[in-house]
Amino acid sequence: MCSIVELVASVVMLYFWMILIQVVMSWLVVFNVINTQNRFVYMVGDFLHKITEPALGPIRRILPSLGGIDLSPVVLILLLVFLQNFIREVSGCGPGF
Repeated sequence: MCSIVELVASVVMLYFWMILIQVVMSWLVVFNVINTQNRFVYMVGDFLHKITEPALGPIRRILPSLGGIDLSPVVLILLLVFLQNFIREVSGCGPGF
């Protein structure tokens, strides 16, 4: 059972990193550090957007607008940390992060 819990925890951690990379990459694009005209940058950004948007979209609809600040990644990361810790705590298979 602990192997399945560790697999789920690893997938949650991988999704956490995808969200973090997508956020940093979006900042780099906005500040013209990287250019989406580069095919590789575009492919990575598009992949990350397609992977993270199904989870971030509903959170964006619930959160109030704060101007140009998007807090949905923060909320999703907190939910992922809670989920990972909850799964490990319920199963009794080791500590959280």
